[in-house]
Amino acid sequence: MPAVVSIKSARKSFGAVEVLRGISLEVACGEVVAVIGPSGGGKSTLLRCMTLLETLDAGGLSYGEVDVAVPGEGGTSVYAKGDVLKRARGRFGLVFQNYNLFPHFTVMRNIVDAPIRVQRRDRAEVERRAWELIERMGLAGCEDKVPCQLSGGQQQRVAIARALAMDPEVIFFDEPTSALDPELTAGVLRVIRGLAAEDMTMVVVTHEMDFAREVADRVVFMDGGVIVEEGPAEQVLDNPREGRTRAFLARIEK
Repeated sequence: MPAVVSIKSARKSFGAVEVLRGISLEVACGEVVAVIGPSGGGKSTLLRCMTLLETLDAGGLSYGEVDVAVPGEGGTSVYAKGDVLKRARGRFGLVFQNYNLFPHFTVMRNIVDAPIRVQRRDRAEVERRAWELIERMGLAGCEDKVPCQLSGGQQQRVAIARALAMDPEVIFFDEPTSALDPELTAGVLRVIRGLAAEDMTMVVVTHEMDFAREVADRVVFMDGGVIVEEGPAEQVLDNPREGRTRAFLARIEK
């Protein structure tokens, strides 16, 4: 059975700076992968390439049997066209650190807009699912509010509901709590824990080490555009093999 998502020998540069230097990562169905590492290590760029917000310079990317990019001449990435990219985009959801909600849409419209307009699903069925997600995210009574009327934690829970409404095979989270204070962080992490308990496939870039230790099946430590170490959460976080991993954890867990 193919991985839900697979990226191979990925390279990405911005100008003269090579941000991804030959990274390969596969995520299996039901797996929770936490990506950790220092700022500038390439974590967010990896996610942006995996979610088609950036294009790879070299390497391959696939969602199950759907090849999004394949190595061409000299390894340079050759991307698929139209319908293939649309199929790939339907496989994943993405939750940003700064929510990225439509500011003039209500909570309900933020959740239902893409399933109705992009996936062309039945409005009544989509709205039923949206009500379930609003309830589940603790947002009952907020459905007619616009984002500026919500707390940061509520906005992030709307963003998670919006991603789930698309029925993705995998959800990517890019530092989902970095813009929140500790109290609001706890609420968002509780939601992600619930998804992990239901075997939702997730890739989470995070600086919350306790959360990664508790929820992740696998931890990937990135630094300098490469994967320095990866393995079961307890091994990487509690008994890292690499000196760079140990130094990073010593700094962040002081």
